[in-house]
Amino acid sequence: MSPEEIRELIKLVEESNIDELEVSRWGRRVRIRKNMTNNRSSDMTVKEVDSKKKITENVELLENVVKEKSIQDDKLFEVKSPMVGTFYRAPAPDTEPYIKEGEFVRKGQVLCIIEAMKLMNEIEAERDGKIVRIVVQNAQPVEYNQTLFLMSEE
Repeated sequence: MSPEEIRELIKLVEESNIDELEVSRWGRRVRIRKNMTNNRSSDMTVKEVDSKKKITENVELLENVVKEKSIQDDKLFEVKSPMVGTFYRAPAPDTEPYIKEGEFVRKGQVLCIIEAMKLMNEIEAERDGKIVRIVVQNAQPVEYNQTLFLMSEE
């Protein structure tokens, strides 16, 4: 992990209600602790239950940060929306999506449709590669230049 990633994790722990976080990646492990106390009661109060819920939410947030950092480390490229509209993964609601995560695509292959002003615009792959992640949910509005897919060259 880079020093910047560790600083980000420390900042997230400091701003959250969790006392300890451990992240392992590529054989390296980082453990961050704060507010360590041994005077804990065995009875869980409502406040502690809420705190545990926040811990779960914060861990999910941290997992997303780590996932985003690993995506950046893998030298992926983004497929971005060329327009404002509504993103659709399939040509119709009852059909299979054009592509799925993990699939290889060829230059010119249709990846999705963006509906703009009642027109269906097919978005094609600009180069060969593997779809690593579909960033946008089906039927979600998208903005110009918003990332739709993350691809790797293979």
